[in-house]
Amino acid sequence: MSSFSVTEPSNRSKWIAGILVITYALITMIPLVWILLTGFKSPSDAISYPPKVVFDPTLEGYVNLFTTRTRQTQEFLEANPPQNWADEIVRQYDMVIVGPSKFGERFMNSVIIGFGSTFLSIFLGTLAAYAFSRFKVPLKDDLLFFILSTRMMPPVAVAIPIFLMFRNLGLSDTHLGMILLYTGVNISLAVWLLKGFIDEIPREYEEAALIDGYTRFQAFYKVVLPQAATGIASTAIFCLIFAWNEYAFAVLLTSANAQTAPPFIPTIIGIGGLDWPAVAAGATIFLIPVMIFTILMRKHLLRGITFGAVRK
Repeated sequence: MSSFSVTEPSNRSKWIAGILVITYALITMIPLVWILLTGFKSPSDAISYPPKVVFDPTLEGYVNLFTTRTRQTQEFLEANPPQNWADEIVRQYDMVIVGPSKFGERFMNSVIIGFGSTFLSIFLGTLAAYAFSRFKVPLKDDLLFFILSTRMMPPVAVAIPIFLMFRNLGLSDTHLGMILLYTGVNISLAVWLLKGFIDEIPREYEEAALIDGYTRFQAFYKVVLPQAATGIASTAIFCLIFAWNEYAFAVLLTSANAQTAPPFIPTIIGIGGLDWPAVAAGATIFLIPVMIFTILMRKHLLRGITFGAVRK
């Protein structure tokens, strides 16, 4: 009689599961790989049909993304030879680089607004979640549902009122206005997710800290926060992804000073139309910060490993 376990999967099941996971991962990565490759194509290769998989790589897309160019006469080009490799790339179109583009500014706006709103959402969400979890708040269930209901509204339903409100308050096209707006949208998600994590932390830990002479704030800071670190990190990832990728409010409420990368990237114009290699290059660079942040916090995304590990 061979031993058999109803809980331990067989080797065949492990192989099938592994193949399915790898296949799914490869399929989901195809669009990202295609965007990455398009950033190194020439404009003609980017729009060729059938699509080119094998091509001569070039940095033309990245040059067009980070620079502003203008067309010049042949006499001017002959009198002013190329100064660097980037100049040589644009000279094939009888153009010269006249300065940097606005992509760097738009990218920094995304960093400031995205991480700023994420920090504020986590800070306020953690305090609110702790209050809902530990104290007797009047009409707690109604308030929690009201907070969650703000997430149910489509952005277009509140776009005009928010636009008028921001214009009257002088918050249109400002970093502060966008941070406050994204915080208001994300805080509902933060409160609901973090409350679930804090609910699982036994109250006895805080009671023991209070008996030892800790204040309520010290017990919260030194006992609850370390235990809820996994939930805080997971919630921060979801809040950052929303603020980083948000497009509708950014198009409506920003135009210059606080415009983020999502509404700017589609406006990149090349010779004869949209510069797809530059757009792909911008999208690739735009993915990097969130990808790095998610990789650094990836162990916290495996919520099932530690969720419920602390029990009364």
